[in-house]
Amino acid sequence: MFMNYYSSMGFGGVGAFGMFAPLFLILMLWSLYWKGRALWLSARKGSLYWFIALLVINTVGILEILYIYFFSKKDGCGNCAPVDNETKKEKKEESVEQKSK
Repeated sequence: MFMNYYSSMGFGGVGAFGMFAPLFLILMLWSLYWKGRALWLSARKGSLYWFIALLVINTVGILEILYIYFFSKKDGCGNCAPVDNETKKEKKEESVEQKSK
């Protein structure tokens, strides 16, 4: 009369997933780290197509690592730190001062 559902589900009632849960968690955190880092870099560089591709395609970090270490270097951007208007203004003032000397 009373069915035991847990015995048909494997380890602890979670099926085959229970055995692979730690591996799945590590893989998920690995992918999340690389995806976040690659998306951040592509957004700072203004690479809209790369941002969309990295957001949509899930390759467990492989495409993200390739983008960070190979494809983003081709732009010649270096660190790609954003330059705010004050820094541009200071550089312009310095160049004007140097020319006037």
